[in-house]
Amino acid sequence: MTDQHEEVTDLPMRWPVVESREVHRDAWVVVVREDVITRPDHPDERFARLSVEHPGAVIVMALDDDERVFCLRQYRHTSGFEFVELPAGLRDAGDEPPLETAKRELREEAELAAQSWVQLLSTFPSAGITDEVHEIFLARDLSPSPRGDFELKHEEAEMHPFWVPFEDLLDAVLAGRVRQGPLVQAVLAYDALKRRDRL
Repeated sequence: MTDQHEEVTDLPMRWPVVESREVHRDAWVVVVREDVITRPDHPDERFARLSVEHPGAVIVMALDDDERVFCLRQYRHTSGFEFVELPAGLRDAGDEPPLETAKRELREEAELAAQSWVQLLSTFPSAGITDEVHEIFLARDLSPSPRGDFELKHEEAEMHPFWVPFEDLLDAVLAGRVRQGPLVQAVLAYDALKRRDRL
């Protein structure tokens, strides 16, 4: 039974690592590492865990004055779907703060700028296998902002942009028609925060 007074918060922790080896490293962003670890105070109980090292990503829910959300249709080879997504991008620009990355990605993928920014969530999408963190932002007070000489390539070159009323997007999420994780989280967080008068 949970102690009713226990603080509900994630706690940073590292169990002992006995050995570690790099399984894969590519020229893009991914490193796969295998660690042999032990439970605290149980040094003889050794077991292996794979970890995918990832720089993390930002996701932007851009909302206009009519409560419409800027969305993209984007093909994802691994999952075999063309997902409804939000503008997003990797945090692969060194020490660039997440908000600056979000502003850049909104300009590059949506050709938009925003005057108002609120962080909705910071999440680990799959904590059992990767250290990737998603920083999810709400962007409002939008205006056009050309992407300049940035060139969309690969899957991004085939993205289809469109606007959808927020309530329609929420309905699609709740009906399971739209399942891309960061979009679902952004939509539900925005709806919950609005209901609690926190936005």
